[in-house]
Amino acid sequence: MQDETRREFLKMAGSLSAGLMLGASGCAGNARRVGTSPKTPAVSAAGLSAEPLDTVRIGMIGVGDRGSQHLDKLVQMKHAQIVAIADPYEIAANKARKFCTNAGRDVPTLYTDGDHDYQKLLERDDIDAVIISTPWRWHCPQGVDTMNAGKHAFIEVPMALTLDELWRLVDTCEKTRRHCMMMENVNYGRDELLALNLCRRGVLGELTHGEAAYIHDLRSQMKHIENDTGSWRTGYHTREDGNLYPTHGLGPVAQYMNIDRTDDRFHSLVSMSSPALGRQKYAKAHFPPDHPRNQVKYISGDMSTSLIKTHMGRTIMVQWDTATPRPYSRLNLIQGTLGAFAGFPTRLAIEGRGSYHEWTQGDGMREVYDEFEHPLWKRIGEEATRAGGHGGMDYAMTFRIIECLHKGLPMDQNVYEGASWSAVRPLSNWSVAHGGRPIKFPDFTRGKWRDTSPLGIIT
Repeated sequence: MQDETRREFLKMAGSLSAGLMLGASGCAGNARRVGTSPKTPAVSAAGLSAEPLDTVRIGMIGVGDRGSQHLDKLVQMKHAQIVAIADPYEIAANKARKFCTNAGRDVPTLYTDGDHDYQKLLERDDIDAVIISTPWRWHCPQGVDTMNAGKHAFIEVPMALTLDELWRLVDTCEKTRRHCMMMENVNYGRDELLALNLCRRGVLGELTHGEAAYIHDLRSQMKHIENDTGSWRTGYHTREDGNLYPTHGLGPVAQYMNIDRTDDRFHSLVSMSSPALGRQKYAKAHFPPDHPRNQVKYISGDMSTSLIKTHMGRTIMVQWDTATPRPYSRLNLIQGTLGAFAGFPTRLAIEGRGSYHEWTQGDGMREVYDEFEHPLWKRIGEEATRAGGHGGMDYAMTFRIIECLHKGLPMDQNVYEGASWSAVRPLSNWSVAHGGRPIKFPDFTRGKWRDTSPLGIIT
């Protein structure tokens, strides 16, 4: 299939409900304005850098479960200053302010007067970057507002919910020349960085296939009724059937393959879902019959499986399951012509290095780490491990964000990557709704991926 304009793409996908394609976030309306090959080429945001900042002055929108974890890492950063916090849940905002003062930091200004009080935070002229850790439906409007206010936007995963929202973020980033980075922390995990180094050094040969997943039993979040993550996430399981959370597993595999950077890009996707049984059974077992959790139908299949075909013909399997009792896994497999690396447990098989018919794992991986440890982890791995946060990956991500802003460097993840990885959600919804039919990915780079340098090995 040849590339299509966004108008043609949306026409093909027009039978998908307006709620899935356009969302309810206020970001609808420009779906037909710019195609993938606009008459006036956009100025690419690939390799975007901004003026270096001696001190990175930060505003935070949302300091609940995830936002408070970001705050914990930010107060440890030498060149970061927390200036202001916006959160309509005043208890969370006050807790965050106290955390800052207990850490010996300045007292941040709070904005807690409703959902839109974050706008006052954005009006300030003493903020350079904003961390957005809010419920999913707010990611697009708050990211767009942040960049239009002249500030860099760092958005929790997924970057947005719909194709139109993702285009809005891409367009705004290109227009304002402000960073828009999805905070995919897994790309900074020790093993993910190790695998990236193996790929860049050609140890696995030519890459042909990847496997990515987010398999995590989160049914207990259904007990979050008034506050916390499950209070707003659970409802999506009654409205969508696809991969609601694709980026944790997919982000690293996409970077191994240089997706949207010189080598390749996502071309098309097919997706299928298993029966949706887990959450319905959990609700029946843990809530009374008349409870709201038992008054709805959960339609998200317990296991979502998508297969992505890339422009070069490579394949990536992406799975998502948060509804069944199964040990945590992101799969994290990358296959090349000379061998394979896989996670959970971490293991490696290389032709010419012992018997490639058996995995090298456990104690046998020590020599692999000694030889191929990523330079970034060599530099900050000990402090990242001490600081914690998903094994140190949260610290490493925050460290790099602040380092890049402080030195005026491009971000490790650009807006196009965040958009492509997040697009699996609406595309998988469409494919499932149409019996597993293939659907094409938009080219958010508008063809500029061929001219975008691969992510280097950060030293």
